[in-house]
Order: sequence, then structure tokens, then C-alpha cells
Amino acid sequence: MFERFTDRARSVVKGAVKASEELGHRHVGTEHLLLGLMTSGGVAQKVLEATGMRADWVRGEVQRFIGQDAEALESIGIDLDAVKAKIEETFGAGALDDLEPKPRRGWFRRRSTSEGGHRPFTPRAKKVLELSLREALALRHNYIGTEHILLGLLREGKGLAAKVMVDTGLDFVELRDQTIAAIPAK
Repeated sequence: MFERFTDRARSVVKGAVKASEELGHRHVGTEHLLLGLMTSGGVAQKVLEATGMRADWVRGEVQRFIGQDAEALESIGIDLDAVKAKIEETFGAGALDDLEPKPRRGWFRRRSTSEGGHRPFTPRAKKVLELSLREALALRHNYIGTEHILLGLLREGKGLAAKVMVDTGLDFVELRDQTIAAIPAK
């Protein structure tokens, strides 16, 4: 599938991994794909920016949503700082610093070579990439561009990226139509 990705679509995936690293997340989710789209320079970025979305705003919304998770736990009496302190008291200082699972090694498994270690894609993010292929095929395109990744995000419609887009008041059907209309004729 990735052989069909355009250079810009590949930069979306790389940008998503980079956004995950910068935000200190241990996974690559739909929110990171959205951030990757916002910096890709492709059709998807132009369509999203035409709606008023900006990369720095999306990044802030992602951080806000994730912060709400911590607030929700706090509202039911779970103090994350106290939990962290107790874990470090029991297992030693920095016990939570390296929670990345060790890569399983076998005949065909390679070591991760990225500086930040391997960041797995969430099932929803994987689904978005799969749906981007389906969108490209449905449009009879022999490539997967940033526009197809955006269409995949819209079609998946349940991840954090979808929540961020819904909060902006975006209509997914309208955005889908705008995205398809913005695809250059080949």
C-alpha cells in the first residue's frame, strides 16, 4: 500500500510520527495524522486551511482533549501526580520514563531505528490509512495523496482527529465534497 503514497502523503505519515514525538505521546493516532496533514503542503492542507483550521490550533486542541482525560480522572479522585509518585517510590525514580515495549525480535523483525523509538499506530490510525487506499480506488486513482488520507479520516470519523474537526463545526459531508473538488484533474 505504501508504494502508492505520493511524497506528500509519505510526509504526512512522517509528520504524524514527529508530532507524536513532539507531544510526548507513545502512539501515533488520528490526531497525529491530522497534524501531519496540516503541515504537508498538499491538497488536504489547502482544504483544511480554507475552513479556517491552522496547525497550531489543532495542536492546542489535541493537548486540550488529552488534558481533559487527566481532569476526568481527577474528578473521580484519581490524582495522577500521586499515582506517579507512588510508582516511583515503589519501582524507583524514572520508572515511568521508559514504558515503550521492547521490540519483539525474530527472523524478520528489525530493530527500530528512529531516535524516539518505535511508536505504534493506533487501530484507528491504521484504519484511516487503509481507508485512504479505499478512497483512492473509489476515485479510480492509482496513487494515495494527502487528499485520500483526509478522506480516510473523514470516513473513519471516530478518533480524536474527528472530535477536533467536529468541534470546529465542520460538516464532514461538505468537507468531503470540498476535498474531492480540490483534487487536480490528471
